[in-house]
Amino acid sequence: MSSRLKGLGLAASVLASSLMLGAPQVVAQESIYVPLFTYRTGPFAGSGIPIADGMHDYLQMLNERDGGIGGVKIALDECETGYDTKKGLECYDAVKPKNPVMVNPWSTGISLSLIPKASVDKIPVLSMAYGLSASARGDVFPWVFNPPATYWDGLAMIIRYLGTESGGLEKLKGKKIGYIYFDGGFGKEPIPLFEQMAKEMGFELKLYPVPPGEMQNQSSQWLSVRRDRPDFMVMYGWGAMNPTAIKEAVKINYPMDKFVSIWWPGENDINGTEGAKGFKMLNWHGIGTDYPALKDIQKLVVDKGLSKSPKEKVGELLYNRGVYNAILIAEGIAQAQKITGKKVVDGSDVRRGLENINLDEARFKAIGLPAFAGNLQLTCKDHNGHRAAFIQQWDGAKWVKITDFIEPMPEKVKPALDEAAKEYGEKNAGWPKRSEACDKS
Repeated sequence: MSSRLKGLGLAASVLASSLMLGAPQVVAQESIYVPLFTYRTGPFAGSGIPIADGMHDYLQMLNERDGGIGGVKIALDECETGYDTKKGLECYDAVKPKNPVMVNPWSTGISLSLIPKASVDKIPVLSMAYGLSASARGDVFPWVFNPPATYWDGLAMIIRYLGTESGGLEKLKGKKIGYIYFDGGFGKEPIPLFEQMAKEMGFELKLYPVPPGEMQNQSSQWLSVRRDRPDFMVMYGWGAMNPTAIKEAVKINYPMDKFVSIWWPGENDINGTEGAKGFKMLNWHGIGTDYPALKDIQKLVVDKGLSKSPKEKVGELLYNRGVYNAILIAEGIAQAQKITGKKVVDGSDVRRGLENINLDEARFKAIGLPAFAGNLQLTCKDHNGHRAAFIQQWDGAKWVKITDFIEPMPEKVKPALDEAAKEYGEKNAGWPKRSEACDKS
C-alpha cells in the first residue's frame, strides 16, 4: 500500500508573503503564528485561490472583530507551494523557526512528507479531508488531523449513494464503475479500498489515471470511457483536471447524472460548461453568505480591502471550504487556550486543542455559522470524526443539495484504516508513539 501513498510534485516558484517576516520578536511573543500553505499560481490555482481566500479571510475577520482568538492576534503568513511537494517542504523549513502552532499543507503529497516531521518538531499537521486516510488514527498518528472525513469515507459514501441509485448495494453486482483520478498521492489514496469493495460487492472497477502533466489533455482517457461504457463514473480530481474532465464527459455524451465526484470541484470548474447540468459531488457544509460570520467577513475584511478575494466570490463552494478549514484552526487554538489556561499557545498545546474540538449545533451558532455543517467531535484516538456528507448536483447555474447526509461504511473503512495504520508504523522503523495515554490527553 505504501507505494500508493507517494507524494507528487509540479514545479512552481515559492512566494512567501512578507507579513510577519522579520517582525520584531516582541510581536511574535504576543501573537499566535499560523502559516498557510497556498497555491495562487499554476495549474492548481483555480482550486487553490478560493480556498486560500476563505482560510485567510475568516482568520483575518477574527482579528478585526474579536482581536484574534482569546484576545491574542493571529499572525497570518502565506507561502506559495504551487501544489509541489518540494516547494511545500521548502515552505515548511521557512516557517518552522517561527514556531507555528500548526501547518496546513493543502496537498496530499506535502502532507505525506510532513507526517514523519510532525512528532519530531511538535507541529500538528491539519490536512482537512485529504492526506493519508490512516492518519485518522490519533493513537498511531498523534500529530496529524484530517477531519471531517477521509478519502476512504468519501468513497464509501459515494458507493453507498450509487447503490441507492441502483436499488440497493447488492444491485451493484455485475455493474461497471469507472474511476478517473489524479495520478498522484491524492488520486491513488482510495484505490486499495475501491479494489476491495469491487471484489466484495462484485462490480468491475475500471481505472483511468490522469498524469499531472496531462490534466488538460484527457481525450485518451475519455475515449476509453466511451469504449468501456461504465454504468457510473467516480472522480477524484483537482485543479485543471476537474473542468477538463467535465468538458470531456460532455463531449462524449456521458450521462452527467451518473458522474459523481469527491468533494473538490468548485464553481470555477463547471460554470459555463454547456451540458454539465446533472453533475454530482459530495459536500458537507453550506454555500453562500447567509451566515453572520460570512457577513462579518464581507464587512470587516473584504470591504476594507484586506482580502484578495473579489466580493462576488465570497460564499462560493471552495471559498467556504477554506472557511471551514479556518474554523478548525481557530477551534483548535481556542480549545488549547481553554485547556492550558495560556493565551499564547504553542504547537503541543494546539495538538491537545485539536483533540478536543467539539463543533456541535450550539457552537456553530455561537461562532456565527448556524447550520453551516454537521456536528464534529474529535478525540485522542479519532482525529477525523468520519462525518457524513451529502450529494449536491449542478442545476446549470448553482449547486443544489439532493440527498440527506449519507453515512460512510465504518464496517468497511475502519478495518482498512486500522490495517493501513499498522502497516505504516511497521514499515517506518522507530515510529514515535504517543508520549501520553489517550485517556490523559
